[in-house]
Amino acid sequence: MASLTLAGIVYLLAIREFFATPRFSWHVVVVGLVLTAVWQIEFLRLPAGPDDDIHRYVWDGRLQRLGYNPYFVVPSDPAVKGLHTSETRTLNNPDLPSPYPAGAQLFFRAVTAIQESTFALKVAFVVCEFAIVLVLLDILRRTGQGAHLVLAFAWNPLLVIEVAGSGHIDIVGALLLVVSAAALVRRWRATAAVALGLAIAVKFLPLVLLPLYWKRVRIRDAILAVGVVGLLYVPFLNHGRIPIGSLGTYVQNFRFNGPVFSALDRVAPPRLLAGLAVLVGSLTAAWLRSTSPEWSPEWFAWPLAATLLCAPAVFPWYLLWLVPFLASPSTFVISLWTVSVIPTYLMWHWRTLGHPWGTLPGWVMLLEYGCVAMTAAIILLCRITHPAAHRAQPTSLGSG
Repeated sequence: MASLTLAGIVYLLAIREFFATPRFSWHVVVVGLVLTAVWQIEFLRLPAGPDDDIHRYVWDGRLQRLGYNPYFVVPSDPAVKGLHTSETRTLNNPDLPSPYPAGAQLFFRAVTAIQESTFALKVAFVVCEFAIVLVLLDILRRTGQGAHLVLAFAWNPLLVIEVAGSGHIDIVGALLLVVSAAALVRRWRATAAVALGLAIAVKFLPLVLLPLYWKRVRIRDAILAVGVVGLLYVPFLNHGRIPIGSLGTYVQNFRFNGPVFSALDRVAPPRLLAGLAVLVGSLTAAWLRSTSPEWSPEWFAWPLAATLLCAPAVFPWYLLWLVPFLASPSTFVISLWTVSVIPTYLMWHWRTLGHPWGTLPGWVMLLEYGCVAMTAAIILLCRITHPAAHRAQPTSLGSG
């Protein structure tokens, strides 16, 4: 916890320098990326936790290759006991079928077909992370921004912990979103639409970004994207119905680090509150689309952040969706959130000491969200009192 906290503080100081400096030497960028690779290798060597999500990924991929549907097979069912391996016997929530959408499922199947292990999946996730670096470098070059801003992504402490360390499918969705953003820069509208559809097929969170694509992609591009996503679900159809596995149970019962959802959970049903989270994110995207004709990367970050703020569970790896789009001073508050979320790891530490999984202590959430709220208030106050110093618009990524 101490080293991770130190890494977070150093990261925030580093991106402050990145934002304040128009250009760094290419040598700085190269050395920074080499350091990133070294950190990834070190964390790749560490085994994933005994019940981390990545063990579920191995199980889902294995089931598909054996001819089973992961949306209906319950891991704890005695009938499938013989299907388990040493890496899948400890998967979490064994009484529930898989909640992951079809895009994620097919990714699990593809990787486990090469090698059925958590290590293989972690390597695949790290490859996706470095692919994001390459795509971001292309975006920065085409928009005239300094290449050093890629380090605002590559150096984020969440990457080594949740990608090379634990291994989470969210980095695959983040890669697809970055590809979609790069396609919008190049005006490859069909590619942008399909990449967004594939990101939604990894996890449903990017659905809230749809308003940002209004009039940026054509109707035929949207139809193509829907068709591609529909094809991904064909192997999992059950009597013509699209399965969702345990997604409904997740919304109904899973709670962690969600302040807004927890506050409203006593007065409204969970599914309504989940819909409210989607609505908040979608309205944020719609507002950004209507007020800003120019395209900018933080337009992805804000709707996603607004949705997560209202979600029933905010695990640290969920913020991986935001990290590629935080290369601007205007998103510093969200960058701070990716660091202030670090205290939530105490829950995993307490569990190793034998304490039951439960609600985070109030002081942890106060520290996490209090830092973000105070920083946002200070920035807002500075903009109100010194408006002339904050008139610069964010660098655009192509016109609307």
